[in-house]
Amino acid sequence: MSIRAIGRSASGGLEVFAAWCASWWRVLHFGATALVMAASPQAYDRATSNLMARQIYFTAWQILPGFVLVCALLSYMVIRIVVAAAGTYGLAEYALSFAVRVQVLELVPTFVALFVALRSGAAINTEVALMHIRGDLDALQRAGADPMRHQLVPRVIGSAVSVVSLTVIGGAIALMLAYVAMYGFSPGGIDEYTEVIGSIFDLPVALGLGLKAPFFGLAVAIIPISASLEVPREARFAAIAVRSGMVRLFLALALIEGASLAIKYI
Repeated sequence: MSIRAIGRSASGGLEVFAAWCASWWRVLHFGATALVMAASPQAYDRATSNLMARQIYFTAWQILPGFVLVCALLSYMVIRIVVAAAGTYGLAEYALSFAVRVQVLELVPTFVALFVALRSGAAINTEVALMHIRGDLDALQRAGADPMRHQLVPRVIGSAVSVVSLTVIGGAIALMLAYVAMYGFSPGGIDEYTEVIGSIFDLPVALGLGLKAPFFGLAVAIIPISASLEVPREARFAAIAVRSGMVRLFLALALIEGASLAIKYI
């Protein structure tokens, strides 16, 4: 390969890296703007509140029965596997602790984020991309309405609230099933159970879980919408916006989960 070709390749690589950095900067800028606007009471009126409520309904409430069923089945399976593995290796006394840590602290928040992302995140991504391509957001701005306030921020808040709410519900289901898996339906294990759960959820762990769920929720809400606003205004780019948004979202979820594990266990 000639020196000139190597130079062109290096230049192309730098351009790709610069575009990648610029894209993530736009995600951060959009997220910061959305959070600042969400914290302002002036951002809420009847229209934005109704849109936010509809987003929560479609993202969380409408799917709640199916979510509870799937979460209960998967949680019980994982808990039984962890308990059986702990018994096999002579660690039966730590089985409950292992099961709760694996399921409640790690798997449930990740499962909820992926569940909402695949069901609602992609739909929001497509919806906003089409609004952007058709010029609906610009039309709102020309009419004197703020598209960020009236269309985007309610979707961000609704999606984030849905992820946090479903994480709480999924965690509660996993905790109940962990008791059933260990002690059956007898109340005799309540004292031991509460002692183990209390030792697991100390202040740092509780704060970590309390931060991870909102971070997951914000990632699910912000990244797909931000990707939708970047595409050229041609209909054929709507699918590219969805793909780009989902890839970035999964990368962000992996980084958040990795950072959480590193902080807790390293």
